Amino acid sequence: MIREISISDMDVNKLKEYIDRFPESHIMVIGDIIMDRYIWGEVSRISPEAPVPVVDVRDETRMLGGAANVFNNIACLGGEVLLCGVVGDDDNGRYIMGKIKDMGANLDGIITEDGRPTTIKTRIIAHNQQVVRLDREERKPITEETEDRIVRFIKEYESQIRSIIIADYGKGVITEDLMKKIRGITLRSNIPLLVDPKVGNFHCYRDAYIITPNHHEAGAFCQKEIYDENTLIYAGQEIREKLNCKNVLITQGKDGMTLFQEDGEIFHIPTVARKVFDVTGAGDTVISTLCLGLSVGMNLVEASMLSNIAAGIVVGEVGTSCVRIEELKHAINHY
Repeated sequence: MIREISISDMDVNKLKEYIDRFPESHIMVIGDIIMDRYIWGEVSRISPEAPVPVVDVRDETRMLGGAANVFNNIACLGGEVLLCGVVGDDDNGRYIMGKIKDMGANLDGIITEDGRPTTIKTRIIAHNQQVVRLDREERKPITEETEDRIVRFIKEYESQIRSIIIADYGKGVITEDLMKKIRGITLRSNIPLLVDPKVGNFHCYRDAYIITPNHHEAGAFCQKEIYDENTLIYAGQEIREKLNCKNVLITQGKDGMTLFQEDGEIFHIPTVARKVFDVTGAGDTVISTLCLGLSVGMNLVEASMLSNIAAGIVVGEVGTSCVRIEELKHAINHY
């Protein structure tokens, strides 16, 4: 049986007190570092060469994407955060490291792997609509040497971190062997492991504290389309049982999110988004805010509610974006 809850069921002053404690958090993000590149323009005609729009370019921006966007979301909300992942020996990799250095963050966990380009996603946007996306990447698994360096970095900060986020985008950083080693560390040190998954890698995520698939990813893992309450419940319970995860949070876009807790309770949180321009990075915002909340003492329902509110903010913006403390507090008051 699913119980629906909303912000009116929460103590909003308590939520805001927890937000003020975000700087007490110590989180490590491990995963695929991506450069999000946006080309902004306008369309006023169709090409005479082919039936495609001609985009008159007006601007171009580069932003932290993938695991680096998860890192950025946590940093924007005041959290203490370390980033661990891989970039290439190229201009995009150096740009990312420069941005992170400018934020005053530790660069020791960012590894440059020879022969591997920095992953870059280029989105061409016209009139607030994505026209096309171009990906330049290498998806082969990271080398054994890179994997060993990641494990050494985690062990160096093991005693300081309260949570680990796995931000998997299927670009080769998250492997079954690496996840076994990470699980060994988190289990012995009792560090909660939160996973933003990728279809095809679910077998790697056993024993996580919580996994946050969207409904497409959850359905793909269970080989069953999620289209009603019964299939949703089936998927949530199937993921928990097969992966031995304590909790599962399935995000459902305009339909909100559903939390499956280890005690068997199921909570549905309706979306609070008033407008949806771009869902890019919404999953990053969900797991970032969720982890921040848990790291400072929120229970799962409170942290899930807060992550739902934060996601409702970012989908109202075009392009990768992050939420700041005052925005989040304002949204709590508004809703």
